[in-house]
Amino acid sequence: MGFVEPEPARPTAALDGRSPATDNGAMEAILIAPARRGDSARLAAMSRRLIEPGLEPCWTAGRIERHRRHEDSVVLTARIAGSIGGFAIMQYGEDAAHLNLLAVEPVHQRQGIGRRLVGWLEETARVAGTFSIRLEVRASNHVARAFYGALGYGEAGSVRGYYQGTEDALRFERDLAVRPARRDG
Repeated sequence: MGFVEPEPARPTAALDGRSPATDNGAMEAILIAPARRGDSARLAAMSRRLIEPGLEPCWTAGRIERHRRHEDSVVLTARIAGSIGGFAIMQYGEDAAHLNLLAVEPVHQRQGIGRRLVGWLEETARVAGTFSIRLEVRASNHVARAFYGALGYGEAGSVRGYYQGTEDALRFERDLAVRPARRDG
């Protein structure tokens, strides 16, 4: 079962144009929960657009649906106002979990959704007794590299041609038994 966390109010322009006003309207709720039957086509489309540009799509609706139904995988969604704003896929093994995919729609980026998805997956890994999470990112994806670094993931190597022979990957890993150092500031 997922949890609902309210989205903080966002400032809007004041009517006089001099200073920002606060939107005192209802806060948007974000529901973090396992994907539902029927979500796989939407998630595959997001993967093609946000994760796999320039590559032959390999995360098809069928592949995502197989992960959704597999007992050692979790396909997780972040829903905002009933619409999917982000998702993640993680596969759990004996010794480590592998974060296969993580994507957040551009309109919802930098709002903590990716962090919430990863946090949910990390907590389930801890509960399952899996204390290592591994993942790959495109070597050219500096935003993803900074994101995972801020979450306590460290570079653990590289793989030449990992992405269909056209681009290298950097491997990242996090030991969940070790809490990342707190950053002040």
